Amino acid sequence: MKKAKVDIAKAWKDEEYRESLSDEEKALVPANPVGLVEVTDEDLAFVTGGLVAVDCGTQTGTGTGTTSGNPGCLGCSCSCCC
Repeated sequence: MKKAKVDIAKAWKDEEYRESLSDEEKALVPANPVGLVEVTDEDLAFVTGGLVAVDCGTQTGTGTGTTSGNPGCLGCSCSCCC
């Protein structure tokens, strides 16, 4: 019996490729060491264009780092985001 060749990294990263594998081939793919990553809708509500949306009680917006160099800082000099 010929052993099936499976691209393990591709099987972890590419769902379409993974779904195209036979049951025998899927059995050869070990669990992804990164595991399942889940992002909640609540988490996503604070993500904007690669920056994190901040509401520090003083200002609301996306961080610019203008006050402290902190990428989440809104420039308001508060202790929660700057």
